[in-house]
Amino acid sequence: MSEDKIRVALVDDQELVRSGFAMVIDSQPDMCTVLEASHGQQALDRLNLVPADVVLMDIRMQGMDGLEATERIGMKEFPHGVKPKVIILTTFDLDEYVMRAIRGGASGFLLKDAPPDQMLDSIRTVYHGDAVIAPSSTKRLVSYLAEKAVEDRALRPEIVDVLTDREREVLYHMARGLSNMEIGEELDVAQATIKTHVGRIFAKLGARDRVQAVVLAYEAGLVRPGDLG
Repeated sequence: MSEDKIRVALVDDQELVRSGFAMVIDSQPDMCTVLEASHGQQALDRLNLVPADVVLMDIRMQGMDGLEATERIGMKEFPHGVKPKVIILTTFDLDEYVMRAIRGGASGFLLKDAPPDQMLDSIRTVYHGDAVIAPSSTKRLVSYLAEKAVEDRALRPEIVDVLTDREREVLYHMARGLSNMEIGEELDVAQATIKTHVGRIFAKLGARDRVQAVVLAYEAGLVRPGDLG
């Protein structure tokens, strides 16, 4: 196994699903499957022994489900020093669980029936420090998250008081699901400048990644569900 490959863990109670994902992942020159687990506790036990960079985590499983496992991964220090990033595997009928997963430390979500290329792109995106927010086929799910953020608590506009006007503008477009390149095109600003703004937004909001920053944007009322288009 090459040390520069992205190490992926698969957590799903359906062996056929895991086998299918593993086949696609192991066909890539830059990633490999390092472990499989059928429930959350098994995943935690195996992650203690085998370092993984990215975990594809199902939600509904017997015993410890994917939500609890994601939260525990977020709080846990692993013996080998590698804390994996989690991508939640979801379907539209599980929408109500996704916000908890994101708040629990997930770096994004992926539809179980997403095309293989989208799954692979999501793994690479999360591995390289970004987060999977709104692939084109998950606009509906992002809209749901926006609505839930507004429903779950009173809007707190003061959250974004620490941001400059330009940073608020960048965060607004991030919450709409735009990439740094797309935001740069929208604002007619160099992509490198947008990347700098994004880093400052994370630091000022205390956000660990793009997903958490977007959740905060919803809670501040900076963006509303209808803004997603």
